[in-house]
Amino acid sequence: MSTTTAASPGLAARTDAVDLSRLIDIEGFPLDGRDLPASDPRHSAYWNVVEYARSGLRSDGCAVLERFVTALGVRQLNDEIVAAKPKTHFSTQVINPYFHTHIDPDFSDDHPVNTFTERSSGFIPGDAWPAVCAIDTVFRSPQLCRLLADCLEIDELHCYADPLAGLTANILDPSQQFPWHFDTNDFAVTVLVQPADEGGLFEYAPGVRSADDEGFEVIGSLLAGGRDGVRTLELRPGDLQIFRGRYSLHRVTRVTASSQPRHAAIFAYTHQSGVIGRVERTRQLFGRVLPEHEEAERRRVRDDDLLD
Repeated sequence: MSTTTAASPGLAARTDAVDLSRLIDIEGFPLDGRDLPASDPRHSAYWNVVEYARSGLRSDGCAVLERFVTALGVRQLNDEIVAAKPKTHFSTQVINPYFHTHIDPDFSDDHPVNTFTERSSGFIPGDAWPAVCAIDTVFRSPQLCRLLADCLEIDELHCYADPLAGLTANILDPSQQFPWHFDTNDFAVTVLVQPADEGGLFEYAPGVRSADDEGFEVIGSLLAGGRDGVRTLELRPGDLQIFRGRYSLHRVTRVTASSQPRHAAIFAYTHQSGVIGRVERTRQLFGRVLPEHEEAERRRVRDDDLLD
């Protein structure tokens, strides 16, 4: 899945000139509550949020913190996405759930490995953002990293060191969709910034595969239009979603032709520092790779034997 390399100099922490408290609802989500005395209401409020998220992640690999980003924060994030949108890499491909694009003769024609669907969407790369901006301030917040680590029940998190895929935004313009797929990372953190007027719904089927079982039968049924176990989220602007997409098949449904675009900020974190993404997936999503990706690919060590 991934390997570690030294982070590039351009990924050093940026000057935080944006007030985080204006971007995040710190009354509903008191990020400083963790270290306060147990008698302080913010302490219990913090752990209530953590336990709520843990419950969702344990049951079906998904937790949504509603209106985590304030209305002002949503406007600022969307303004920044719109400003960076000319640098979006849009592409249309036919892919299987593992992001492969070619038929595998070792499998039957109707097998999930040989079932391909249109992917038509865009990603704003990590090097498109200005040095100081609201979206970067939220992404790199140590308090947010700590909250997410607690929700995921791990010791610590690090901002993804990948210069393109660390901090991105997914763009679904009218008539575009992101079909059924799995993530290469164990979890993803997203904030819906601008929903589509119609379509653009996040759907997922939790736990359809494991590290030891690809779950082809269930996946095949879903790709054929089955709905067993599928859950649909109607996210609102500012909702923060923590999602374990390595083992849960998921998609964003097609945005209708008359709709406004769907914008979502993607905050990528890793268990270890200095992690760089896969060459093939990077080229698919961003249309290019950097020397850091080539070096990481040479040194890569997989964590499992799943197709991807």
